[in-house]
Amino acid sequence: MSEKVTSEAVDRESGYLYYLGKDGYIWKTPMRSNKSGKKEKVGREKVDREEGYLYFIDKEGYVSRTKQGRRSK
Repeated sequence: MSEKVTSEAVDRESGYLYYLGKDGYIWKTPMRSNKSGKKEKVGREKVDREEGYLYFIDKEGYVSRTKQGRRSK
């Protein structure tokens, strides 16, 4: 089960891929089909990452996280 990390939702546009960058902000980059788009920072809220979690942008546009499913040896 995932939990929301941010209180800011991002409005998505078609033709763009949204991801959480290394700097902790949400970015959008154009897909191959979108030739006129430019890469830009979308979110204003910074996310501090914790080890052991997978971060993603959910369907509603919020940054969420879930525990990574790694097995220990």
